[in-house]
Amino acid sequence: MPRRVFEVMPGTDAVVLPPSATVHAAAVAMAERRQCVVLAMTAERLEGILTEQDVVRRVVAERRDPERVTVAEVMTAHPDTIPAADLALTGLQMMEDGGYRHLPVVHDGRVIGLISRVDFAGAEKTELEAERRCWERLG
Repeated sequence: MPRRVFEVMPGTDAVVLPPSATVHAAAVAMAERRQCVVLAMTAERLEGILTEQDVVRRVVAERRDPERVTVAEVMTAHPDTIPAADLALTGLQMMEDGGYRHLPVVHDGRVIGLISRVDFAGAEKTELEAERRCWERLG
């Protein structure tokens, strides 16, 4: 039976900071929690997502000061989200198609967690590959 997003979502709480936080504060929070992504939220509203790759590419590589640069300046604003009840395969497909590794999970309009490509078992990956091969043959 196909799994739902909430079934692949890890039990670990996502790191949440306001968009006004510095990139340094975000990096410290990621290191302390052993996470590689921060959800930028105002109250309970998702404003954006900041990943380790964003920090490397948009701050370090550009020689910007992480003590001065805010999360809002370098995050991906208004990221895609997925409802918790959707098929897990749909989440994996969204990440593959969008070229990203993390996807916020919502329920009743509120962020309840985060899924990552590493959260998926072989079953969803195998099914996605088979589906892509089928479309390649048809196209």
